[in-house]
Amino acid sequence: MIVRIATEDQFEIAEDCFDEINSIDNEVVAAVEAGDEARFKETFARLIELVRSRGKIVEDDDLRESQVIIPPSDISLEEARADFSGDGVIPEQYFPSR
Repeated sequence: MIVRIATEDQFEIAEDCFDEINSIDNEVVAAVEAGDEARFKETFARLIELVRSRGKIVEDDDLRESQVIIPPSDISLEEARADFSGDGVIPEQYFPSR
């Protein structure tokens, strides 16, 4: 799966990361729905860090399209309400069958 962090790079994410990414994404959704800004900032930072650290940067000349776009790392809780609901920013449909 190709994931873009808005205002940053694209990353290719290996399938072995999908469960962890989905779990953190769900935590971010729960924090947003609860209006818990501290928990939102902590869990969203973990999501961004996981993509950056475990993903492989897609080179600029690689024209594959991103399946998922994660908001920029400085998004506010209020702004996140539009992106983090239901399945979160990474819908289940993008995960290969396990």
